[in-house]
Amino acid sequence: MGTAGQDTGRDTGRAADRTTGVMAGARRKASDEWDVHDGCVVPPGPDPHRVAVLALDGVMTFELGIPARIFGSARSSDGAALYEVVVCTPDGRPVRTEAGFSIDVAHGPEALESADTVIVAPTHRLGSIAEEGLLPAPLAEALARIRPGTRTVSICTGAFVLAAAGLLDGRPATTHWAEAEHFRRLFPRVRFDEDVLFVDDGDLLSSAGAAAGVDVCLHLVRRDHGSALANQVARRCIVPPWRDGGQAQYIERPVPEPTTATTAPTRAWALERLDRPLTLGELAAHARMSVRTFTRRFRDEAGVTPGQWLTAQRVEVAKQLLETSDLSIDLVADRAGFGSANSLRQHMRALVGVSPAAYRHTFHTAAASGRATAGL
Repeated sequence: MGTAGQDTGRDTGRAADRTTGVMAGARRKASDEWDVHDGCVVPPGPDPHRVAVLALDGVMTFELGIPARIFGSARSSDGAALYEVVVCTPDGRPVRTEAGFSIDVAHGPEALESADTVIVAPTHRLGSIAEEGLLPAPLAEALARIRPGTRTVSICTGAFVLAAAGLLDGRPATTHWAEAEHFRRLFPRVRFDEDVLFVDDGDLLSSAGAAAGVDVCLHLVRRDHGSALANQVARRCIVPPWRDGGQAQYIERPVPEPTTATTAPTRAWALERLDRPLTLGELAAHARMSVRTFTRRFRDEAGVTPGQWLTAQRVEVAKQLLETSDLSIDLVADRAGFGSANSLRQHMRALVGVSPAAYRHTFHTAAASGRATAGL
């Protein structure tokens, strides 16, 4: 954390990873050549990427519908779907929902065999999974049908399923903050983080509860096709393309007095000045608070420190410029508010897992040509 007189957005530390909970799996690759999926199955040519959503008894209907809504809005310039989303159950039979009705599905566990991405939707009826960390035999058999290398994702309590299957041992993961203590006790081998909105560890991703499922699905669109398309999908779905902070900001705490000052106006002010150095002292002065009070209140509201937040915003600006312009890396670094191309490289590797050049190589052509569009 910077102090007054230092540029809080130019730290070279990796703490900004926690801005959204993204732990880029690609960072594990030492090469500058970026495989976007880090060994996961990728969309084969023009065929849509197949997403199988696994629904269990008591499935939460809001979260169950998120993948179809987000991925179904991602389309190419000619209107072709970039993803195919199917819903399946462990035995192909109908399942009850938490909303008081049952749903029929067209697919059983065989859908998991052909999926490029598998998403486990959440339920509160986990039974032996939540009690003993053990999978029921039919569910274990269904999960065994997932091909090696398939990208696997959990939303909310779906993380309990992945953990019980042993997939999260030694890996970073998250779930709803209200389940954090129980999850940590039940699965001590998982590197659990209750503060983040989602975790990306390459072929394994997990999200916090409810709307964090939207965050992780948008993140996957961004990872597969770049920020331009993810932003278009977000606009179609009337949701923010990127949420600041982690789920720590949503944990129930005493409500502040109505007269308590907020850092929101200062965040908006800073977003208009990301191309220049911003010190912690300047931010605090704009908010008319002491540095100590500002830092504490900022973290309470955004879930991260001012320095982490600034770095994340600057990286997002750099990503947009890399996708949509032919500016040199030095100019991108300057316009995004990083002191040098080297600083930009360090921060992009820390937050995104790749260098600016590798990111541009992956996403520049599609975004710059306007190829990617979103549809309902």
